[in-house]
Amino acid sequence: MAGGGEGDAGSGSGAVHVVMFPWLAFGHISPFAQMARRLVSGEAAGVRVTFLTAAGIAPRVEAMLASAAGAVRVLPLSLPQVPGLPAGAASTADVSADGAELLKLSLDGTRPEVRARLAELRPDAVLVDFTTPWVRDVAEPLGAKVLYFNVFSAAAFAYVNVPARLAGGKRPSSARDLTVAPAGFPAASALASMPPHQGADLVYVYTSFHGMPCASDRAVAGVRVSAGLVMKTCREMEGPYIDYISSQYGGKPVLLAGPVVPEPPQGELEERWAGWLSSFPDDAVIFASFGSETFLPAAAATELLLGLEATGRPFLVVLNFPKGGTGAAAEAKARTPPGFEERVRGRGLVHTGWVQQQHILRHRSVGCFVNHAGFSSVVEGLVAGCRLVLLPMKTDQYFNAALFARELRVGVEVARRDEDGWFGRGDVADAVAAAVATGGDGDAGRWREFFTCDAVQNKFAADFVRELKEVVRA
Repeated sequence: MAGGGEGDAGSGSGAVHVVMFPWLAFGHISPFAQMARRLVSGEAAGVRVTFLTAAGIAPRVEAMLASAAGAVRVLPLSLPQVPGLPAGAASTADVSADGAELLKLSLDGTRPEVRARLAELRPDAVLVDFTTPWVRDVAEPLGAKVLYFNVFSAAAFAYVNVPARLAGGKRPSSARDLTVAPAGFPAASALASMPPHQGADLVYVYTSFHGMPCASDRAVAGVRVSAGLVMKTCREMEGPYIDYISSQYGGKPVLLAGPVVPEPPQGELEERWAGWLSSFPDDAVIFASFGSETFLPAAAATELLLGLEATGRPFLVVLNFPKGGTGAAAEAKARTPPGFEERVRGRGLVHTGWVQQQHILRHRSVGCFVNHAGFSSVVEGLVAGCRLVLLPMKTDQYFNAALFARELRVGVEVARRDEDGWFGRGDVADAVAAAVATGGDGDAGRWREFFTCDAVQNKFAADFVRELKEVVRA
């Protein structure tokens, strides 16, 4: 192991020093932060973590890692200015879709600083994301092993980011190219094909912007040059996909951290929500939320609201919007149907901005959770005991929804039109009705027990750290 650099207090005792370097999107940073907290927990003793991220979001990342502050250190990176990138932009939450591509260029520009940081730190391992395959070139001369951390489900990665998808050196270029799985994909999978609207959404992954490698090229290159692939999943959930990925990359080591279950929330639910939710019977309320970086188009948001109204149940909806629009209040008003507020007064609320999602999900009156099928959101809802309605809006979310609903029998997908993904208010109301009906929870109870079993989760952590140390010392 390397382990001799500045601040390496644990090197004498054989501690493994891991540097984490995620892409600058909170949907990526969050799994890295969850992994960091797990690595330094009791079951994973002997690991220290240094977290590299943009200076502009370092305080927010530090807050995410507060419970592990003594064992995880956050180091800021200075993002070089790129023409067209808004001044001060430090994450995808600050920019448009095109701005996110420019942010990749800026992150590439941190290469000299990352090299210098790693030379000081002398870590044993560096966990990288899809954007930075070049880290291997600066880490390997220092004796550090680079591992690729896949923040998505194994099913999504197996469908999108494997060499078989690039057969003959030709990238997929149309929705039709992506409606069928790559060669060798598990034949019995419920995800072996997808409707045209989902295929169209995936074309982005193979599209180059500003002369840069496309997202898939970066991901495939990152895995190929890594010493191993890290996934936050397990064989119980995704065994065939894990095996397929391993075979596609020549038997490269695949380290499984287990499904990273969010820690229980701290503190109390704000009174404005606690008081309102407490006015309803147990399991009566529908909570709908789509994360901080998934935005419903205006027409889709309107149909969602009308669908929730049609259920006759009380509901709380959180809608967020990309930056650069007309403002949250105006955006929300544009999506609110005429007369809606009067019709649902007393039983329906629409909110914009952050909420205490885990606290709300665990409130006794919340019984159904409509969400975008983000992996962490699905697990949070499942662990809280909510019935799940899955309404994916982009890329990996489609795979998560299919994996949970069709293979693991957890949750109900909202029906969509194949060609364009359209759904109407009736589709939303029908999905809620199916989810809350007797038997609508499918195998949720079994998976809830699996996710919340301390012995299972501790074994995942211990096995992962053991395998990590084996790769580092190889």
